Amino acid sequence: MRGQEAQRLAGYRTEGYDPAVGLSGVQDLTGWLLDSDPALRWQVLRDLAGASAAEVAAERARVATEGWGARLLALADGDGQWAGGACFPRGFRGDFSQGQPWTSTYPTLLLLRDLGIDPSAEPVRRIIALVRDNCRWENAGQAFFDGEVEPCINGRVVALGAYFGVPVDGIVTRLLGEQLADGGWNCEAENGSVRSSFHTTMCVLDGLLAYEHATGGTPESVAARHRGEEYLLERRLMRRLSTGEIVDPDWLRFSFPTQWHYDVLRGLDHFRALGGVPDQRLAEAISLVRDKRQADGTWLLENTHRGAVHFAMEAGDDRPSRWNTLRALRVLNWYDGARGLSSSR
Repeated sequence: MRGQEAQRLAGYRTEGYDPAVGLSGVQDLTGWLLDSDPALRWQVLRDLAGASAAEVAAERARVATEGWGARLLALADGDGQWAGGACFPRGFRGDFSQGQPWTSTYPTLLLLRDLGIDPSAEPVRRIIALVRDNCRWENAGQAFFDGEVEPCINGRVVALGAYFGVPVDGIVTRLLGEQLADGGWNCEAENGSVRSSFHTTMCVLDGLLAYEHATGGTPESVAARHRGEEYLLERRLMRRLSTGEIVDPDWLRFSFPTQWHYDVLRGLDHFRALGGVPDQRLAEAISLVRDKRQADGTWLLENTHRGAVHFAMEAGDDRPSRWNTLRALRVLNWYDGARGLSSSR
């Protein structure tokens, strides 16, 4: 961090934090989190540091012009796409041996949303207009913001449309018609599956909640969201309804970016964004998050999803993760808030 930046943000740190020393014995996690990119700093200022609205807005405005956000914008093609494609880079032949590539338009826009880039910033509005006009899905050439056929993709396109101010009502209507009897969604429904997928359900819920926040939603979309959330809650965010067993051990390992994958922290983050009084069925998932806190107060990056990326934002798996630490602290602070407890120090 530049000296001027460090001085500006010093008021949010306590004595004893030294960026040159690192995390050994650090008491002030907020200071460590602030010693980062504007995309992370503005969220820390808003959610952990108690900064004013003006300070938060000023820091958020930097995302489009500095650091990770600016780098992503600069990597766009002249037609507004990234890597020449919607879901996959142009010329991708379906070889997933090295993982799924995350450099095309769809995952890049999702990452910009995660970074909290200001959708009203001029370079962002320009890119979104180009994507709307030029980007087509590999499935059948559909316009990007019209969505395609898989609900896991369409759910997140709804989230993108809601965030960047592009109408996506048609996709919402389609998703409501694809909800399964158990309350969730599954991309394999078109192949006969009648059981929902945690991955797909989480992607759709992410979109429906974003749509609701942006537009107020409809009675039908709100009811569908409630049913989908009940699907997750009945399973304690990780267990089979039939046997009570953990569905997938990988869901107990936290990722960022999550991409289309489900994990327990991602599920909890949805309920945090929903707000209100936490459901008692979240208790086991919350205990998992608490247990993963390291001795220095951080959470690790545990399960990076393989595939090409534009650039790395953290040091790799099994290392302290600023993103997972921020996300875990936000979840715990929300959950503990009703009892007047604090998890941010």
